[in-house]
Amino acid sequence: MKFVVEREELVDAVNWVARSLSTRPIKQELLGIMIDVDTSITLTGSDLETSTQAVLKADIASKGKVLVPGRLLAEISRSLPSKPITFTLEGTRVLVTAGAAKFTLPTLSTVEYPTLPDVPETAGLIASDVFATAVNQVAIAAGKDDSLPTLTGVYIEINKNNITLAATDRYRLAVRELSWQAKNSELEATTLLRARTLSDAAKSLTSTHSQVTLALSPTGSNERLVGFISELKTMTSRTLDGTFPPFRHLLPSESVAQATINVADFLDSVRRVALVTDKTVPLRLDFGNGILRLEAGTGEEAQATEEIEITYSGEPIAIAFNPQYLTDGLQALGTPFVEIDFTGAAKPAVLVGKHEATGVKDESYKYLLMPMRYSS
Repeated sequence: MKFVVEREELVDAVNWVARSLSTRPIKQELLGIMIDVDTSITLTGSDLETSTQAVLKADIASKGKVLVPGRLLAEISRSLPSKPITFTLEGTRVLVTAGAAKFTLPTLSTVEYPTLPDVPETAGLIASDVFATAVNQVAIAAGKDDSLPTLTGVYIEINKNNITLAATDRYRLAVRELSWQAKNSELEATTLLRARTLSDAAKSLTSTHSQVTLALSPTGSNERLVGFISELKTMTSRTLDGTFPPFRHLLPSESVAQATINVADFLDSVRRVALVTDKTVPLRLDFGNGILRLEAGTGEEAQATEEIEITYSGEPIAIAFNPQYLTDGLQALGTPFVEIDFTGAAKPAVLVGKHEATGVKDESYKYLLMPMRYSS
């Protein structure tokens, strides 16, 4: 086996494949990246839950297949000079050279490397920038506690040419609706995928391609896989077990008060006032009479207050939020203004974006935030 490849292409492909490598694999072979040299170079990595693959164009002198330590290959690739890189298999070692830099890598047994699942059948296409934005907006609300695996996922609901993404950690809920090009215009399906996996796909598959292909295992299949495909990269992941909790009834259809606020100004105020406290202590907000008053800290602790002008209608509301969760939601909106709809001081509030202060709401994305108790 021998081939020559450009450094930037190699680094991009290895970084992508290394994402699926386990830090605590059940077998040593899962620490490796498989390099399969035929008419092109195919790199493969897997932790048995998620598998990634990248195809490289290269100057191929001889074919072959070898398994090398994945994270070491990634570190070496990033450290090499910007020159063509030559890979040569010599016995049980792989020689990697670029200019004056030379590395020798050990190999792992390809015999024990597991057979990875095939990419499922194509379900449709989605614009890569829309996909990336939607995933980022929703994944922030997914839980981080692996003891509650269902809440670490993003729920994906396909209804013909519309997709709904939703995630919650019980303290907030993010829901995004978007359109896509379904291969079957009558397709209806639901699945639950780990938020971290979906975020990785969104970041890496959308950077250089205008569309991403979404693939799904047929209903009733034993594999229960979701696949993401771009021109030279693919990812397949097994779906999460369990049922995502019902969420639509949590989004209120009516409100008793509404506030429209400039997002940049609001974010600046939240960050300043929250400096005197930590992420778990409530940030108190008083809405009314065209003014929002922010306050944090009590008693002998450091304290901060600030007021900003807002557009407000409805009864006065005093409410408190986790400042980090509030910041996450404001940043995710992607619009100059936010409308906050209230149903009461002790009930969840819903953040929705607005492109103009007096314009209509962009209800394709909703971020529901649970209030916190605070000492008055």
